[in-house]
Amino acid sequence: MSYTSKRKTERQAFRLVKEVGEMEIRFYPKALMATVKTKSSSYMQQSNNQFRTLAGYIFGGNKKNEKIAMTAPVHMETDSAGSSMSFVMPAGYSIKDLPQPADSLVELHYSDEGYYAVMKFGGYASDEKILKTEQALKQKLSELKLMSSGNFRYLGYNAPWDFIGRENEVLVKIEYSE
Repeated sequence: MSYTSKRKTERQAFRLVKEVGEMEIRFYPKALMATVKTKSSSYMQQSNNQFRTLAGYIFGGNKKNEKIAMTAPVHMETDSAGSSMSFVMPAGYSIKDLPQPADSLVELHYSDEGYYAVMKFGGYASDEKILKTEQALKQKLSELKLMSSGNFRYLGYNAPWDFIGRENEVLVKIEYSE
């Protein structure tokens, strides 16, 4: 069970496969996501705007004016095309019964299921901390001769006003079999 801001918050499901030092290998089943993309090349540069757009969707800014529960973590990704932020939708929704966004910037889709390598870090996230953790994860994957595919992602678990016990992760999809 997890708590964010003294409220119970649903977390994205995964199965812990293996721990290797500070790295975890997890299997994530597909999850329903709401995503906003921008042209920013930074994790943090557009995060407030992206968050407001996605929060608007779950707080009733959709074609049914339906409120949707907040979940954790928030996913953030950057690449040469820009950045994105995604909220995981609560379990129990399908893409058919999730209300359509009122804002055309919000895209609904399923994430890729698969094996992911993950490293954690604490405190408030910054582009520097995220990139430092990404480099450490790349080094560990290299040592273990594990191949990654796709972009590295930052996962944030806490509300901005949570000062203590902040949880952050960097993850990347990997080629792995049990």
